Amino acid sequence: MATVAELKAVLKDTLEKRGVLGHLKARIRAEVFNALDDESEPRPPLSHENLIINELIREYLEFNKYKYTASVLISDDHLQKEKGNSTNMEDPLVSQAVKR
Repeated sequence: MATVAELKAVLKDTLEKRGVLGHLKARIRAEVFNALDDESEPRPPLSHENLIINELIREYLEFNKYKYTASVLISDDHLQKEKGNSTNMEDPLVSQAVKR
């Protein structure tokens, strides 16, 4: 019969292979930071320039498949992408800005 340590190792490997473990770690990290965030201190209004910078960073993370890091950024910066309003990766914001 398998030991508890062996079962933990198999479970961890399975979750890592399925990509679930990274997602859970990122989600826990985001929730910890949200819990520590002082809501009594209001955030400064987000300028148009900072919104563009945040979007560029998000695009970079998603383009390079850093989806867990991007999910933390979206949660932290309240970017909250709307479904159907996601950026077209064939013509990302950086490309659009350079074309102008």
